[in-house]
Amino acid sequence: MPGAMDQLALYFHWPFCLAKCPYCDFNSHVRESLPQADMLAALQAELGYEAARLGRREVGSIFFGGGTPSLMDPESVAALIEEAGRVFSLAPEAEITLEANPTSVEAAKFQAYRQAGVNRVSIGVQSFDIEALRFLGRQHSAQQAIAAIELGAKIFPRISFDLIYARPGQSQAAWRAELRQALDLAADHLSLYQLTIEDGTKFATLHARGEFTLPDEEEAEALYDITAEEAARYGLQRYEVSNYAKPGGESRHNLTYWRYGDYAGIGPGAHGRLSLGGRLLATTRHRAPEPWMERVAAHGHGTTLEEEIPAQDRAREALIMGLRLREGIDAPHFQARTGIALLDAIEPEILDECLAEGYLTFADDRLAATAQGIKRLDALLPALCR
Repeated sequence: MPGAMDQLALYFHWPFCLAKCPYCDFNSHVRESLPQADMLAALQAELGYEAARLGRREVGSIFFGGGTPSLMDPESVAALIEEAGRVFSLAPEAEITLEANPTSVEAAKFQAYRQAGVNRVSIGVQSFDIEALRFLGRQHSAQQAIAAIELGAKIFPRISFDLIYARPGQSQAAWRAELRQALDLAADHLSLYQLTIEDGTKFATLHARGEFTLPDEEEAEALYDITAEEAARYGLQRYEVSNYAKPGGESRHNLTYWRYGDYAGIGPGAHGRLSLGGRLLATTRHRAPEPWMERVAAHGHGTTLEEEIPAQDRAREALIMGLRLREGIDAPHFQARTGIALLDAIEPEILDECLAEGYLTFADDRLAATAQGIKRLDALLPALCR
């Protein structure tokens, strides 16, 4: 188990959006008016609750996710960053990311977010194609997206943006052209996600009715290969299944998740993994914003579930997260974090088969998925984990 000297990551969840995107299964809600002051007070209270029991841990990253955090008042963002630095020890090089949508109204706030302390912005572009943007239910145009990226690059030291591919009817040539357009604009990081159908979304209903189909497995794999190939031409390497960066441009906050580090999830629906009293705890907050705020007002936090993670479950989680990374899993760190030796957490026959097929490598105490293995993780992991 990691000690108090390991850096902590802080995640703040802002649950509100202008509209619910049809593909999104994140905890997001649409409201006619946003309870800015009440949300800030509740987020500050929950932050204080965690600080009181965790002690003065060093914070290496802060991430404002959503929802649409760029709907937050910049003053609220500034207050939370300041409070985090007061109750914890904020590392001098701390990465502070805010997710933003590229509507002109939200982009106009960029300078205020920078002054608040945000040093990295992640923009939800999703596509530069107008028909695709309509299909995905996005509220911005391609021109607004480009303008937001260019403005963000001028204001923030670091910038990333998201695209969704493997959309219905998307050809390899069209994706290659769209990706090159993105890479011409990119700085040091891109998140490139295949469109998937998530339960409970509008797309799940439409897909079940047969109103659209996704590319088949072979075509999706070809689009994935194009993604890595084009990104590499621009100096961005895949460091995680869906994330590409120039050396040093990786998302430090998300690396905490994938390396199975400690993170405090603050806000409605936020999850956490926290070392406390020699135990690793899983925490979950109430998903709905108003009941969450009521719980925080009554108890100082909106937690609905907090339980110790058994060693076998820790090992499974660390495997699932770590194999997403190009760097793979460091065996000594894995054992220190989970209490189980890496090879004891894996089915030996499955491991041997994966090594023989070239899906995994194991050398110098490090287990990693190859380029071919990464594409088969969803199938491999259930069999690989003990």
